[in-house]
Amino acid sequence: MSLIRRGDERFHYSDNSHKWIPPNPDYDQEVWDEMVRQHQLQHLEEISNRRKPPRSSDEK
Repeated sequence: MSLIRRGDERFHYSDNSHKWIPPNPDYDQEVWDEMVRQHQLQHLEEISNRRKPPRSSDEK
């Protein structure tokens, strides 16, 4: 599970699911889709970073 950061509200409904329809009907759907995909990648990176084991002091 990811945290919703300040500014992420525009990409989420109140149940934390992602909005695939732009909030403004005049907004380009393809541009919005790409923005949501990039936003989801941020979530995945955060999750991945939390799961990585800590680096030992021996590693360089």
